Amino acid sequence: MHAPDLDRHPALPHRRVGGLTLPAISLGLWQNFGHATAFEDQRRLVLHAVDRGIFHLDLANNYGPPPGAAEESVGRLLAGDLRAHRDELVVTTKAGYRGWPGPYGEFGSRKSLRASLDASLGRLRTDHVDVYYSHRFDPSTPLEETLGALADAVRTGKARAAGISSYSAARTAQALAVAEQIGLRLAVHQPSYSLLNRWIERPGPDGRTLLEVCDQAGMAVVAFSPLGQGMLSRRYLDGVPGDSRVARGGPLRPEWLTPEALTHVRALDELARAHGRTLPRLALAWVLRDPRVTSVLVGARTLDQLDENLAALDDPPLTPEELAAVEAHAVDVGINLWGSRSSDL
Repeated sequence: MHAPDLDRHPALPHRRVGGLTLPAISLGLWQNFGHATAFEDQRRLVLHAVDRGIFHLDLANNYGPPPGAAEESVGRLLAGDLRAHRDELVVTTKAGYRGWPGPYGEFGSRKSLRASLDASLGRLRTDHVDVYYSHRFDPSTPLEETLGALADAVRTGKARAAGISSYSAARTAQALAVAEQIGLRLAVHQPSYSLLNRWIERPGPDGRTLLEVCDQAGMAVVAFSPLGQGMLSRRYLDGVPGDSRVARGGPLRPEWLTPEALTHVRALDELARAHGRTLPRLALAWVLRDPRVTSVLVGARTLDQLDENLAALDDPPLTPEELAAVEAHAVDVGINLWGSRSSDL
C-alpha cells in the first residue's frame, strides 16, 4: 500500500473558481493508460503525480484503449493505494464520444449519458465523480436533454458538479442559458488550448471569446492538450521517433507536422532555451499566463516527463518581452482535432 507524501498539498499552486479548486497542473489520463501500458507503470505515474501535489485526475468513458481501460486502472488505485484519500482527489469523467457499439454508445442523449456514468462509476469503483462532463456538443440532441442528464447526475449525488467540453463560445452561452432554466450550475469548461491551437481566443457571434463567456459566467477553464499533442515536446524537431504518438498511430497526425508548423515549433524552442526554459515549460507557462485558465491537463508518459511539466511552475513568469517574441510563432496550425466534431458546430 502506497503512503502519499505528507507534504503534497502545498507543493503546487491552486486556483479556485466558484466552488471548484484545482491544481495549476492536473493529470489527464487520455493516453498511456490503456491495456498496452503495464498497470504497474500507470500506477507509478499516478502515485508520483499525487505525491507531487496533483489531486485532479481527468478521465472519460472512452479513454484507453480500449474504452474504459483508463477508468478501470484508476478504479484499481481508488480501491487500493488511494482508498484512504478519495476525498482529497478531484476525479472527473465524461461521455459523448464512442464508448460502446450502437446508437446510444456516443453523443448526448439522456439514455447515453446516464448509462455511461453508471458504467464509469462501476469501473472507477466509487459512488460519485467530482465533475461529470458532456464531452462534446451534440447537434442532434436538444441541450435541454443533454444538460438535463447532467442535472440528474448532480441531483442524485453521482456527480458533485457538471461541466462541458469543446463547446464553442456560442454553444457555451446557449448551454449556460439552458442550465439556468433547469436549475443546473455549469462549473467548468474543458477546451483544447495551446500555442498552436488558439481557437478559444476567437470571438463568437456575439463578439465574446470562449474565455470571456466562461469568465463572465464564473466557470473554471481546464485546458487540455497544452503541448499540442506532443508537437511542443521537442520530440519532432528532427523527425518522427519510432516510439512517438505519430509512429504509433495516435491522435497526432503526420500531416500536421508540416514544414510551416515545425518552423514555428523550432523558433519557439530557441526562444525557450534563450530564456533558460524548455519548450514544454514555455508552452505550459504560456497557457497559464491567462488567469482565466484554472488548470492545464498534462498527459505524461514517464515520471521524467511529468516532473519536467511540473517544473514550469517553478520558472519565473513570462516577461512582456518573451510574450512579444512568442506571439509571432503562437499561431494556429490546424491541429484542433475536436473542431469538426464539437467546437465548430
